[in-house]
Amino acid sequence: MLKLTKKADYGLMALKYLAEHPEIPALSAKDVADAYGIPAQLLAKILQRLTKVGLLRSHAGMNGGYTLARDASQISAFEVIHAIDGPLFITSCFKGAKSCDLTSNCTIKEPLARVNETIAGVLKSISIHDLAEREHALLQSESQKLITLTL
Repeated sequence: MLKLTKKADYGLMALKYLAEHPEIPALSAKDVADAYGIPAQLLAKILQRLTKVGLLRSHAGMNGGYTLARDASQISAFEVIHAIDGPLFITSCFKGAKSCDLTSNCTIKEPLARVNETIAGVLKSISIHDLAEREHALLQSESQKLITLTL
């Protein structure tokens, strides 16, 4: 079963929180961690990673913290997950040519590739702004596409 890691979940939550509070110049990892009851040290490492890949900006100093590097509507859930967890694969056969002994006889690789691409497409279509605005119409619509996907 495809499942987000805690780190990816925390990363999405953090960016959502930053998008929900544009009036605050910068928020610390502790501010965000306290808001969600998650470990501050772990979140700090996640935010550093997101800064390194250009999704966040880090601001030093007494009133320092983190801000979104781009508008929330221009950052996708896929980007956040990819930055934290790496490429998205629903099975190991998509990781490389030698990751599966059955590749030459496999009859499900192509259908599963379509599922993988669909999931990635849905995640790319969901922005941090969508998450922050709680607009579930987009999420429900895209989720319905996954449910009705035929292999």
